[in-house]
Amino acid sequence: MKKENQTNIATGLTEAEVKQRVENGQVNQTVDNQFKTNGQIIKENVCTYFNLIFLVLAILLLVVGAYRDLTFLPVIILNTIIGIIQEISAKHTLSKLSVMNATEVTVLRDSKKVKIPIEKLVVDDLVILKTGDQIPADAQVVKGNIRVNEALLTGESDEISKDPGSKLMSGSFVVSGEAYAQLEKVGKDSYISKLTMKAKSMGGVEQSEMVRSINGIIKWVGIIIIPLGIALFSLSFFKNHASFAHSIVSMEAAVLGMIPEGLYLLTTVALALSAVRLARKQVMLHDMKSVETLARVNVLCVDKTGTITEPKMAVAKTINSRAFNGQNLDLLIGDFAKNMPADNVTMKAIHAYFKTGSGQKADSVLPFTSVNKFSGVIFGQTTMLIGAPEMILRKQFDQYKDEFEEYAEEGYRVLIVANYPGVLTEDNSKLSKDVSVLGYILLSNPIRKEAKPTFEYFGKQGINIKVISGDNPVTVSRVAGQAGIVGADKYIDAQEIHDGKYE
Repeated sequence: MKKENQTNIATGLTEAEVKQRVENGQVNQTVDNQFKTNGQIIKENVCTYFNLIFLVLAILLLVVGAYRDLTFLPVIILNTIIGIIQEISAKHTLSKLSVMNATEVTVLRDSKKVKIPIEKLVVDDLVILKTGDQIPADAQVVKGNIRVNEALLTGESDEISKDPGSKLMSGSFVVSGEAYAQLEKVGKDSYISKLTMKAKSMGGVEQSEMVRSINGIIKWVGIIIIPLGIALFSLSFFKNHASFAHSIVSMEAAVLGMIPEGLYLLTTVALALSAVRLARKQVMLHDMKSVETLARVNVLCVDKTGTITEPKMAVAKTINSRAFNGQNLDLLIGDFAKNMPADNVTMKAIHAYFKTGSGQKADSVLPFTSVNKFSGVIFGQTTMLIGAPEMILRKQFDQYKDEFEEYAEEGYRVLIVANYPGVLTEDNSKLSKDVSVLGYILLSNPIRKEAKPTFEYFGKQGINIKVISGDNPVTVSRVAGQAGIVGADKYIDAQEIHDGKYE
C-alpha cells in the first residue's frame, strides 16, 4: 500500500526539503521540558509557607536584637538545603534515562545513503533499517520486509513481521530483514519520546501523605498564630507594660512551641537517608518523597517470564497424543524447526532440542503473533501448527485437556502440535476447522534463585503479589506457587471475562 505524501523512494529528501523541515521544527530532537530548572527547584524549596513563618519570626528577633533566640534557624536552613540537594540529584539521575540506544542511522538523501545522528533526522526522511538497528522515530514501511522486537514498549519479546504499509514504533529493534521506512512522527511527537518524558516527569503534585499532613498542620498553625501572636504581644506590651523587646521574645517563645519544625526536619532526614540507601541499590527516584509512596504499596503486579523465571526456555520432552499413530513426533517437529526461523525465545528452544528432521521442505511459513499465539509451517494443503492449546484447539479443548493438563499443573509450559486441514497465511490466519492433534511439547522456565526469598519478603511486608501473564493460567499458577507467592492457586483466565464479568 502506497503511503500518502510518500517521499521519492529513489532519491529520498532533497537538501532543500530537509532545510524546510528543520526551519519548521520537524526534527528528531526530544525536548526535556518536563524538568524544572535548578533555579525553580531552589525557589520552590526556599519560598514555602513554612519558611515564610520562620523568616518573619527571625526578622522580628533581629529587630529587637535577640540573636540568642535564633537557634531554630539552623534547623530550617538544613531542612531547605536537604530538599534542594535531593531534588536536583533526582533531576540529574532522571535526565540520564533513555530508551534510545542508537546514535546514528542510515538515511537516503539526494539519492545518496548517508549515516547521520538520529537527532538530525526530519519528518518524511527515508531511513534504511537492517538487522540490529533500533527504530529512531515512528515510521511506516514503504519497501522491503523486516521483523521487529517491541519488547521495550510492550514487554512481549515476540518478533513481528512488518511489510510495506506497516507502522513502526520508535524504540523497537530490527531482528531480521531490511526495509526502507518513512518517518512520520519525530522528536517529542514520537511514541518513545512521549514514553520517556512521562517516565522522567517529576510532577508538581505532592505525593507524600506524610509531608502533605505536616504541611496541613503548618498551614493551620500558621493561620492561627497570626492573631494569637498579635494577642500575646498586645497582652505583654500594652497590658503588662513590658518592653518591646521582651514582648517580642516572649510572644515568639510561645508561638515557636506550636510549630513542629523538629518533626519536619526529622521527616526530611529520614526520607533523604532512605533515598540514599535506595540509590546505592540502583533504584531511580523522582524525589526523596517517593520513598513514602513505595512504603505505601500494598499490591505488586509482576510478569512470569523474565521476572519470576529466568528469561530463557528449554524443551523438557514431547508427549504423543492418543490420536496420533503416525511417524516419530520429534522428526515432524524437526521439520517444523528446520523451516521456521528462530525469531523468538520459544522457537530458539525448539531449534536447540529438535535438530533432526525428515528433510521435508515447506511451501511457506506462518510467523508467530501475540494475537494468534501460534506459528505454522505449510506442507502442501496442510498447515502444521505449534502454539498455545487453548488458541489452536478452541472448541476441541475439553476433548484433549486431560492429555496435557497434568503437565501444566506441574509447571510446564505446554505447546500443542497439530495439523490444520488448509493453508493459513498472515492475511488469513483464522482457524475455522478442527485440527488433528499430534502431540505436545513441554517447555520449562527455571525459577530465578532470588524470586522465592523476594516474594517471601514482600509477604512479610503485607504486600499482595498478582501475576499477570499471557501464558496458560494453570502453568502460571503452578510457577507462582513454586516461587512462594501466596494465593497462587486462585487464578483467573482473562479470556473468560466478558462484559466485565468472569464466567
